[in-house]
This record gives sequence, structure tokens and C-alpha cells, in this order.
Amino acid sequence: MADLEDRSLPPPRVHHTALVEDGASIGNGTAIWDNVHVRRGARIGRSCIVGEKTYIAGDAVIGDLCKLNAVVYVCANVTIEDGVMIAAHAVFTNDRAPRACDPDLLALLPSDPGQKTQTTIVRRGATIGANATIGPGLELGAFCMVGMGSVVTRDVEAHGLVVGNPARLVGAVCRCGERVATFAGGASPERATFRCAHCARSFEWQAGDPHPRC
Repeated sequence: MADLEDRSLPPPRVHHTALVEDGASIGNGTAIWDNVHVRRGARIGRSCIVGEKTYIAGDAVIGDLCKLNAVVYVCANVTIEDGVMIAAHAVFTNDRAPRACDPDLLALLPSDPGQKTQTTIVRRGATIGANATIGPGLELGAFCMVGMGSVVTRDVEAHGLVVGNPARLVGAVCRCGERVATFAGGASPERATFRCAHCARSFEWQAGDPHPRC
């Protein structure tokens, strides 16, 4: 993430109905739309769009040039790198065994991050489709694409295309978003070179690797 106060960009625009708590950082050129809630300690980069009714937890980090559409839920311990697209109603999670209260049902448990809170990272250039749910403790690789309505329970490779519940790997996508390969039965090559017919970019595919080779 670059300098939030880049003087070449206008100051952030925050809708009058949005709640941005003291201690949150918002980069220049970013637009925060109506009824958004940004918690203390959250960090949002430059030239982002945060759509209406989106929630961003206190230690969440969002890079530059990101788009979060309406009603996105970004919980604690989520880091989103530069250039990520998150469509409407996408939800992140951070606890594999959540409970509202203690085992004896005598007192509510705290909502702050604790020992059970897991960390999720979305690498640069990724896309998460509308109504997708992202499980806790995952890494979504650079330029990957998560299909709408998918439930992601495993890490996703760089450039991987995953769909379904649970999400399964069905292909590979270019930086431009076009599909460049289809994987029958979810089986991908260990290594391959793909070239996009749409934009002519090439990249190296490596199964299980969240970092692009291009």
C-alpha cells in the first residue's frame, strides 16, 4: 500500500450517513458511500470505492484501487491487497468454532479478536463474486476469481477460478478476467503456460501457488 496522503489525489469523500470511527485511516481519492461503517484501526488505501452498508472491522487492511460493492462484510484479521474487486453481499469469516456465549450459557463471549481468530489474505488483483462466503484462515491467490454464491473453504491458487459450495477449482483466468483454461474434474496441471486470447498476456500456472508467475 502506497502513501495514503498522495497529494496528487483529492481528499477522501465520506457520505454524511457513513460512520468512520476515530483512528481509522482512509487514503486520498477513496469514496465511502452511505451507511458504511469503518471501525477504529481499519486501514483503507488510495482510490478505493466502498459501497453502501459495507462493514469494515477494526484491524482490517484494504489496499489501493480496491472496489467493495454494497453490503460487504470484512471481519477482523482480513487483509485485502491492491486492486481487489469484492462484489455485493460477500462475507468474510474468521472463526471455525464460533459460539455466542460460554458453554454454561451464563455470559456472552467477547466479540473482539482472540486466540481463535484466524487470518485471511486476499492477494492483489483478485475478484470475489456476489454473495460469496470466504472461510477463515485462507489465502486467495493473486488474480484469482471466486464465482458468485461460492463458499470458499480452501486456499485458491493465483489465477485460479473456483465456483460452488464448497468451491472447487474449475479453471484459470487471466489478469484481465477472461478464462484461459478449463480443468475437467477439478484437476489442474502441476505447471503450465497459458496465453489469453483476449488480451494476449501470458502467465505461468503452478498448482497450489497463491503468487503469480507472469
